[in-house]
Amino acid sequence: MFYRPAKAYINLPALRHNLAIAKSLAPNSKVLAVVKANGYGHGICRVAQQLVGADGFGVASIDEALLLRQKGFLHRILLLEGLFSEIELPLAVQNRLDIVIHSRHQLQWILHYQTASVINVWLKIDTGMHRLGFSTEEIPSVIQQLKQNPNSFNIHLMSHLASADELTVTSVEFTKKQIKSFNSTTKAFDFPKSLHNSAGLQSYGSACYDWVRPGILLYGIGSINTPFDKQAQLKPVMRLESAVIAVRWVEAGEFVGYGNDWQAPKRTCVAVIAIGYGDGYPRLAPTGTPVLVEGKRVSLIGRVSMDMITVDITEHHESIHIDSLATLWGEGLSVDEVAAYANTISYELLCGITSRVPMIEIQ
Repeated sequence: MFYRPAKAYINLPALRHNLAIAKSLAPNSKVLAVVKANGYGHGICRVAQQLVGADGFGVASIDEALLLRQKGFLHRILLLEGLFSEIELPLAVQNRLDIVIHSRHQLQWILHYQTASVINVWLKIDTGMHRLGFSTEEIPSVIQQLKQNPNSFNIHLMSHLASADELTVTSVEFTKKQIKSFNSTTKAFDFPKSLHNSAGLQSYGSACYDWVRPGILLYGIGSINTPFDKQAQLKPVMRLESAVIAVRWVEAGEFVGYGNDWQAPKRTCVAVIAIGYGDGYPRLAPTGTPVLVEGKRVSLIGRVSMDMITVDITEHHESIHIDSLATLWGEGLSVDEVAAYANTISYELLCGITSRVPMIEIQ
C-alpha cells in the first residue's frame, strides 16, 4: 500500500520503444545505452532490463557498473568518466569493464598496470567542449604509448558534443566544428569511433560512426528545441502523478502560500495537490507552470512547498474535487515544458525524484 498519492509511473514498454527509435536513427551503429544517475532517475536495473537489446551500457562510476554486473548483465559497460582512483583498476579489469581515458594521470595508471586481460579503452578527445579529454594534438602520442605497452588494449576514440541540442547559428556552427575536429583527428586511425549523444543522433545523424550513446532520448525526451510532437514519436517513460487533497475558494485580494507571493486578482477556486520539492517537483516552478488535473490544464499559483502545490481551478471547479488525479508531467504534459517554466532542464527533474515517491512499473 502507498498511502500518499504522489507516485511516479514507469512505462517499461516505452523504454523498449525508444531504444528502437535510437537504433532506427543509427542503423549501422552499435548502441551504448546511457543508464547513469540511476537510469536518469528511473531506476538503473529496471531500465537496463528493458534495454537489454542495446549493445552496451554507459555509467558514470564503477559502483553503477558493479550493480549491473551483480544483477547479471553481461553487456559491455563503459565507465564514462573513467577511473577516479588507481585502486579501481583491478576491479574494472576483473569485471570486464570498458574504461574511458581522458587525462594523463588515468593514462599512467593503465600503462603501469600489468594484466593478461585485454582491456577495452576509450580515448576521449577534447574537440572544443573543454571539460574532459586529450587535446587533438596529444592523441597520436597517447595511441603510440598504448600500442607499445606490454598490455593488450582494444582502442576506441570518442568525444562529446556540447551543444547539439541547440539550434542557434552559433551552436550549429560549433557542433559542425566539433564534428570536423573529430573527423580530422581520427581519420588516420582504424579504431571504433563514437561521438553522437541523443541530440547528435536527432540533429546530426548522418555521421553516427561505430557507436552512438543515447541517453535522454531513451527516456522519451527529444532535443530541447524539437517540438514534443515531432520528437521521432518518442514515448515519455515517467509519469509523475498525485491527487487533489483540498479545495477552497479565496476572495479577491487574499494571499495563497508562503511569502504572500500570489494574491488573488478575483474570487478564485484553489486546489491543493500533494506534491512538492520534497518529492522532486521543482521549487522554482513559478506561477503559471502548467499542471493537468482530471486532464484539464490549470496553472500553479504561489510558491511550491515541500509537500504541496496550489493551482487555480476556477474555470473547472465543477469537475475537480478531492482525490482528482493530477499529472505533473508525462503523457499530455512534457517534462520539458515544466522544466522550461522552472528555468531548468528535464534531466534535472527526472533525476531529482526523491526516494519517498514510489515508482510503479507499467508493463
